Amino acid sequence: MSYARVLALTALTMIAFAGNSLLCRAALGHAHIDAASFTAIRLISGALVLWLIVQIRPGARSGKGSWRSACALFIYAAGFSYAYLSLSAATGALLLFGAVQATMIGYGMWTGERLRRLQLAGLILAFAGLLGLLLPGVTAPPPLGSLLMLGAGVAWGIYSLRGRGAGDPIAITAGNFLRTVPIAIVLSALTYAYKGIAMDANGFGYALASGALASGLGYAIWYTVLPALKATRAASVQLSVPVIAALGGVLLLGEHLSLRLVLASIAILGGIALVILEKRPTTNGARQIGVEQR
Repeated sequence: MSYARVLALTALTMIAFAGNSLLCRAALGHAHIDAASFTAIRLISGALVLWLIVQIRPGARSGKGSWRSACALFIYAAGFSYAYLSLSAATGALLLFGAVQATMIGYGMWTGERLRRLQLAGLILAFAGLLGLLLPGVTAPPPLGSLLMLGAGVAWGIYSLRGRGAGDPIAITAGNFLRTVPIAIVLSALTYAYKGIAMDANGFGYALASGALASGLGYAIWYTVLPALKATRAASVQLSVPVIAALGGVLLLGEHLSLRLVLASIAILGGIALVILEKRPTTNGARQIGVEQR
């Protein structure tokens, strides 16, 4: 794969991943759809696109996913949707990214990885930024939405860790998405029975785009280009996702960037960069922290 093609596909993937935050926030904040319906449509359309890609793609397809991974995927998707009922696109993306990376870095440390001084300083900086963002104040994000997004990030971190080295990542992702469909339908049914569901054409369209394009097609492109990227480069380019989401929120959704959010973003993303970009041994199977994307 040529360098220009790798660069173009990587940029397209990062835009797609940031697009999930923008589409979800646009659907829940600017259109008419409930979080359960958004989650169901996103997962069903994502499953369909990934299944079609697996069917038409040449070559062997190993791996079908698992129910445990599917449950982690569903918890991420549902938490993501409900969190965006109250969070801005920028804040949600930053909290999600921070929680995913913290989960994967924490797992690496738990399995024997030792952080160097610069990495430890980066980890402290990132957590200080997260704490500064969540401290009470006029511009602090809503506690419930923040907690839901942090939970979604932990779930995606677990999902990413479970998927390492398990076979063809696109086939596995397709299998996991397919397994989330009945769970999402149950959530929608319970929501309908409890308070009814709401949806207009714009809300449906945003959810469909999030599932089919930003999720299904986005993950397929990412796993196609990932082998051409070094682990540190794959991890570092993902630092752009919250930034793209923040810019998109300002330009497309009319959101405001507070000074608190800007400073927290610099601390969190800068701290994570210090952790994942510092060279370290790769003898342990859990060394490549932060390569998977949400």
